[in-house]
Formats: sequence, structure tokens, C-alpha cells
Amino acid sequence: MGKVRVAGFALSIDGFGAGPEQSLDNPLGVGGRDLHRWFFGTRTFRAMFGQGDGSDGVDETYASRSMSGFGAFILGRNMFGPIRGEWPDDAWKGWWGDNPPYHTPTFILTNHARAPIEMEGGTRFVFVTEGIEAALERAREAAGDLDVKIGGGVSTVRQYLLAGLIDELHFAISPVVLGRGEAMFAGIDLPGLGFKVKEHATTELAMHVVLAR
Repeated sequence: MGKVRVAGFALSIDGFGAGPEQSLDNPLGVGGRDLHRWFFGTRTFRAMFGQGDGSDGVDETYASRSMSGFGAFILGRNMFGPIRGEWPDDAWKGWWGDNPPYHTPTFILTNHARAPIEMEGGTRFVFVTEGIEAALERAREAAGDLDVKIGGGVSTVRQYLLAGLIDELHFAISPVVLGRGEAMFAGIDLPGLGFKVKEHATTELAMHVVLAR
């Protein structure tokens, strides 16, 4: 059985993982896009859109690790889209177009049932209404010996952290101050949960920190 990991999760210096007022025009919230500048120029990110260039180096190393070795993903409802409440229809299929970057079964936490969606490239969105532990059980089964990635957003990562279900965390802390938004660490005692810093590296665009139990 693989690990349960958070990887490539961008945070501001003041601990926010997304800006306020998420919308169709601002899927990462106001100012949230700036958190991911370390990722946007890497070979890994650009390959997602069929482009062959991009940077190497430390940011690319962590970018590649953040998308490899996973047999399943878990996302919160807000990570999948801006729609709240009951699904009005089946038109919305995520932010990523016909070929999302996951290429594996991807489990969406929601209170509102919906039939699975088969996408190009091997991504299959499965909607789970029974809670975080049920989603993880299904993700582990789908992943086999590979890892499961808790992809976000902040609320989803916090729920899995507080439940003691995450083995490893990689945060990319960007030199950005948001002031408000979705706070990652409020009320969370990482040492109390058994986490210690295992590695860190700094670039112009981010400080990469890996914590593990």
C-alpha cells in the first residue's frame, strides 16, 4: 500500500492556500494565482498543455514529484468547480477541459450525488458523498501500490490532517502575502500530529518544505 501525500501545495507566507472570492474568473480566489508562479514555468506544468519547453532545476524537481507516483487523487468540491449546492445539470466537468492532468481515478468530495465522468487521458471523476474516510478507502483501492494524493483545497487537506490520515506534506511557500483567504494552519498543531521537517530547498519563487511522520 502506498502513502497518502499532499504534494506541490502552494501557500502564501501568511499561510493561505487560496485567495478569497473564488469564482469562474478567479478559480484560485483573488490573488491566488500568484501562489503558483513557481509551478507555471516548469517543464511539468507546460507538458500538461502539450508544450515541450519549461524550466529545470529545483522547482521542476518538486513539480515533477508533485504529479508522479500517484494512483488516485482526492479533491474537494471547490477544487472541482465553482458550482455550489445541487448539481444543476451534467455540463460542468472541471476546470481543466477534456483532458485533465490527473490521468487516474479522481475522487471528488461532495454532499450531492452525481454519476462518474469519464474524461480523456484516463481521468475518471468519481463523486463521493459518504465523507473523507470513504473517499480514501476507494482511492486506496484504485491506487493499489501507488500513492494517493490529497489534492486540495485547503479545507480538504485540513480535514485529512486532523483525522491523522496524511503521511507526508510538501508545501511550496511563495513570497506572496494574501492577508485573507483560506488559512491552512489555523488551529492545527503539526508537531502534535507527529510531523517533522524532512527536507527543504529555496528558489527565487518558493521555499519547498517536506514534512513527514
